[in-house]
Amino acid sequence: MKAQLEAIRSAALDAINGTQTTAELDAVRVQYLGKKGELTAVLKQMGKLSPEERPVMGQMANEVRAALESAIESQSAVLAEKALADKLAAETLDVTIPGKEVKIGHKHPMYLALDEIKDIFVGMGFTVLDGPEVELATYNFDKLNAEEGHPSRDWSDTFYFDEDSRVMLRSQTSPMQVRAMETMELPIRIIAPGRVYRKDEVDATHSPMFHQVEGMVIDKNVTMADLKGTLNTVVEKLYGEGTKTRFRPHHFPFTEPSCEMDVQCHKCGGVGCPTCKGEGWIELLGAGMVHPKVLEMAGIDPEVYSGWAFGMGLERTAMRRFKIADLRLIFENDVRFLEQF
Repeated sequence: MKAQLEAIRSAALDAINGTQTTAELDAVRVQYLGKKGELTAVLKQMGKLSPEERPVMGQMANEVRAALESAIESQSAVLAEKALADKLAAETLDVTIPGKEVKIGHKHPMYLALDEIKDIFVGMGFTVLDGPEVELATYNFDKLNAEEGHPSRDWSDTFYFDEDSRVMLRSQTSPMQVRAMETMELPIRIIAPGRVYRKDEVDATHSPMFHQVEGMVIDKNVTMADLKGTLNTVVEKLYGEGTKTRFRPHHFPFTEPSCEMDVQCHKCGGVGCPTCKGEGWIELLGAGMVHPKVLEMAGIDPEVYSGWAFGMGLERTAMRRFKIADLRLIFENDVRFLEQF
């Protein structure tokens, strides 16, 4: 048995030192020290020895096991260090190789226009608000003086979530007027940009999802002249001095009097083209003096305070700002189009 143990020690140590990978080392460990390994098989023969030989052979067997385990531990450290060195060599970065070009994105043209609008109004002392896109009809219609039966409340125009027509995707950013009046101290100067939804057919100037910028001022002695002066200033800052606008009488349930403001078509210069549908003008926004009923429903005395409000189509603003002929280009995410900005 002594000869067997010496042979196992010698062969195992040679095998351990000759391993090149951790997998090979583990295989050697199992071969000699596993439950069915060669050293284990020898130890099972201890019962055949005389009482005098057992302690001697047992001590020798333990010494062989300890020697193999120590050798395995040392070789494992060597192989781990070698594996790390090989990995570092394989992953070495050659700094002389030209790098790959990293393309840096930029803001969408519509949001470039929105940033300009925000800067203009913030410079005038306005606060920028954000509001829910899933809205209650109470705020989208009722508190804006659009009672039951108003055409804008039809299922053919509005996206509702329930059969009672009480929860909806907001069709305008105007609900933020009411929310501001209910929660903010007077005087109020706010703009509220955001997405809105209507069942419009897609064409060069319409989309079922688009963006609006709502604006409102509530204070004492506010007049229609303040509204026109503010909007003309904003348009000139956006499009340049001398930009032509026109105000047309209109009707909105939440403003009285009401108007629509157009800007001269950037595509044809007022001559008429497909972009402006031959009119020479593009509608930019609806506006007017806040209706006394809207003020009353928000808890504001219309005998003391007055105000004006507007709703501006952000896509149309961007179209005029960057001379884009078709609104659909804004939503199609064509990189060839977006890279121009």
